[in-house]
Amino acid sequence: MADPQEHPADLPGCPSGEGSGLLPAELRAWMLLLAATGAVEQRLRAVVKEKLDISHDEFLILCLLAEQPEGGLRMTRVAELLGRPKTRLTYQIACLQHAGLVTRRSVCGDKRGIEVALTDKARDLLTEASGPLAETVTRALTRFMGPDQRAALCGLVPDLAEESRSE
Repeated sequence: MADPQEHPADLPGCPSGEGSGLLPAELRAWMLLLAATGAVEQRLRAVVKEKLDISHDEFLILCLLAEQPEGGLRMTRVAELLGRPKTRLTYQIACLQHAGLVTRRSVCGDKRGIEVALTDKARDLLTEASGPLAETVTRALTRFMGPDQRAALCGLVPDLAEESRSE
């Protein structure tokens, strides 16, 4: 499949937030969000594999765990937040544990509860890769969203709104 960056003229225009088509504004906005998310995920897959040597789904788990101020998360909560079946998550966590990127431990007072947390190795890898990963996200959003749509998206995410104002 050809790289979309090689043929920018072949790409359709950004969906309009105003539009005069058949869809109501909420569905147009949802479609734009799906298109932007798909563009970001497509680009991130290659960068994540190159920089971290893990799958995109494993990367999402690491990102979720990285946002925990202390400790980790129960596996059931990770599965819930990512919308993944617990059986699939168990396999991915085992792969991450084998790579030395997460630890698993029993939750005190709960025989079946398992908590997962990042290792120092994972924190170092994420810190090292954060620049190229952020750049990948920014390029994908800029490429597939117009300035108005990107500003609206940034407005929904407080950290992005602050960064957007400083650019």
